[in-house]
Amino acid sequence: MIERILPPEVCAVDTVDDAADAVLFPEEEPEVARAVDRRRREFATARHCARQALARLGLPATAIPRGPKGEPCWPAGVVGSITHCAGYRAAVVARGSDLHTVGIDAEPHGPLPDGVLGAVSLPAERDMLADLAATAPGTHWDRLLFCAKESVYKAWFPLTRAWLGFEDAEVSVDADLGTFAARLLVSGPQVGGARLTGFAGRWAVTDGVVLAAVALPVAPG
Repeated sequence: MIERILPPEVCAVDTVDDAADAVLFPEEEPEVARAVDRRRREFATARHCARQALARLGLPATAIPRGPKGEPCWPAGVVGSITHCAGYRAAVVARGSDLHTVGIDAEPHGPLPDGVLGAVSLPAERDMLADLAATAPGTHWDRLLFCAKESVYKAWFPLTRAWLGFEDAEVSVDADLGTFAARLLVSGPQVGGARLTGFAGRWAVTDGVVLAAVALPVAPG
């Protein structure tokens, strides 16, 4: 499903079921050593998807442990992202020579819990959500905004190794094109010889899941 909103350089593998043959590498085991069975299964399936995606790049199966901020640690020369929510798991990878970074997120297509929207959105974004809800009430735009911001953070972190708060990027959504743009409200890193000021992304709602993806290509030449 998620490959539809990603460029062709990205290898994506997703599933709506936990993989019975998913196994964890020894380096990954500590992450879920005390986890409940549901959490262990979703973690293992997401890593299984990641190894399948790496295989599509022609790379061997390898451990994908978590870093100090919970980020997946990819093999050298690879960028990638992992997401999982109720009923959906996905992993995407690409060569670092093709993309500077990639970030994906999946969320159940339902309204955000009470009190969450105010904590994750800016006033201009809440105005935008009201307009979108008036013209296209079939989409839970608050959940889409959250999903988009999560994908932005996942794309940002590998470039900076720093936190990006919900208040540090302003997202605008195009309902007709299935795209979104995130304008950074903090100083971005130097990427490809220029200061990064924002991200462009795509989104979709399918089979009860909201999907958002950001991919930052390497400029040719």
